[in-house]
Amino acid sequence: MKKLFLAAWLFLTGIASYPQNKKFQNGTWHAAIERNDGKQVVFNFETKDSAGKKILYIINASERLLVDNISLKGDSVFIVLPFFESEFRAVLRGNNELKGAWMKRLTDRYQILPFSAVYNQSSRFDVSGNATANVSGRWDVRFLHAPKLEETSVGEFVQQGNRVTGTFLNQTGDYRFLEGVMDGDSLRLSTFDGSHAFLFTARVIGDSIIGGQYFSGPTFHLNWVAKKNGNAKLPDEFSLTRMKPGQSKLNFTFRGIDGKNVSLNDSKFKNKVVLIQIMGSWCPNCMDETQFLSGLYNKYKSRGTEIIGLAYERSTEFERSRNSLRSFQKRFGVKYPLLITGVSVNDSLRTEKTLPQLEKIEGFPTTIFINRKGEVEKIHTGFNGPGTGEHYDEQKKEFYELIERLLVR
Repeated sequence: MKKLFLAAWLFLTGIASYPQNKKFQNGTWHAAIERNDGKQVVFNFETKDSAGKKILYIINASERLLVDNISLKGDSVFIVLPFFESEFRAVLRGNNELKGAWMKRLTDRYQILPFSAVYNQSSRFDVSGNATANVSGRWDVRFLHAPKLEETSVGEFVQQGNRVTGTFLNQTGDYRFLEGVMDGDSLRLSTFDGSHAFLFTARVIGDSIIGGQYFSGPTFHLNWVAKKNGNAKLPDEFSLTRMKPGQSKLNFTFRGIDGKNVSLNDSKFKNKVVLIQIMGSWCPNCMDETQFLSGLYNKYKSRGTEIIGLAYERSTEFERSRNSLRSFQKRFGVKYPLLITGVSVNDSLRTEKTLPQLEKIEGFPTTIFINRKGEVEKIHTGFNGPGTGEHYDEQKKEFYELIERLLVR
């Protein structure tokens, strides 16, 4: 596996062909990840020197994702993302171009796609003229999985001149920070967060979006359409995941990243309001929720609130899962316990093996609110991150109000 991994990287980069001692310059870079069909997912990043080392920020709309694990060896550049088991390996061609591969570790293999970046280019997409349509507002979106199978989403966009930002919301969260352009009547949006590489294209005709194409990762592709609708909304996130009939309490024991077992029945959690966060270090929406929950925990811990994170990782290997979660814990300053379920996120029996009192784990993240009596009070599926604007603010308010009610009961 390691030999194939190295061979693929050498082939993509042509590492042996270029002279040494080039410079990884500070400034803005335009990057592209190439899919198997030749489509490119583009994004920008900015490089800087900080405390004697190289860092960079991946830029998607208002998000700046810090990457501080960068090493340089001759002309080789190694950029390790803070989580997601994801990294770039590239070589410098001159001082103004990177050529290499994006490598993401999956359950049993590496996903490897060509990666390139050009220095001193701040634009995300080229535009040929002024926008002739405006996509600002809320949209009723349909992703077309098959002729008779549709996934309902809500699109939220803001357009200023040619520049467009926004996201799609669905029943398990959102597509986070999308950024792109309106070029004439053509819409192009993209994002890269270390785990997901998304590209959306479409045409905007009046109050309709037509001919939409959604590209994700190496091969995934869907068609999509949308209709402008200021009242578009999704089902209540508290209605999607349920306890089995006759069940009111959870019962579990899992190992924490310190190797010690933690049980919901431990005395630490008795007579407390407890939030169970169903999550994974591979999950960008879990990243957004963890950042929020870390602040919530600091605010409410002294009043009798605890949080337990239950991690479903790509691998069932404890050490691999622990390493991923430690990086995740450090990045978001997580002070509540993160437990390793030992069950893969892709396991079709993940619910039965870990939380059999639930009907089904519908999505990641899922947050379970438990009252002081140890009873499940509410279950919230998904998380609308800061890229969703007012939806994020509304969701935070719901969480705070629910905890306040449970604390005084």
